[in-house]
Amino acid sequence: MTGEYLSVPAETRNTAVGDASSQVRYAGFWMRFWAYLLDLLVVGSINRLLVFPLFHLLDISVERTSMFAPATIATTVTFYAYFVLMTKFFQQTLGKMVFGMKVIDESGKPLTWTTVLFREVIGKFIAKTILFIGFLFVAFSEKKKGMHDQFADTLVIYE
Repeated sequence: MTGEYLSVPAETRNTAVGDASSQVRYAGFWMRFWAYLLDLLVVGSINRLLVFPLFHLLDISVERTSMFAPATIATTVTFYAYFVLMTKFFQQTLGKMVFGMKVIDESGKPLTWTTVLFREVIGKFIAKTILFIGFLFVAFSEKKKGMHDQFADTLVIYE
């Protein structure tokens, strides 16, 4: 796969990435898509291994018949908590780890809670709401930025 290259500010280089070239490749649509599918598998597994058994133990219905059903709320919280916490603490989800990608701040600063929440919750919610078109931005933008990346000034690069 070919990718676009950008010089990385010294603050964003770490020992694993900071070699002599100091060039990075933006992660494209298809690699991010496969990483996201893997993340959905992980989140679904967490729900089935932890959330649903806990609901059965507490005799709470796991039916998701409405937006405000307890199971719907719990699985939504699990979904967003996974993406927010993994991105904040590791700069990548398990899917991104497998495919060798990570999220960085475009200015080279460490990711803040505000940036991560804006990217993972608000930005992705808006990107999904308009028929997932916000994710297609990755395929056509210069720096391979989705709508959520543009809102939060983040980039997804290869490690």
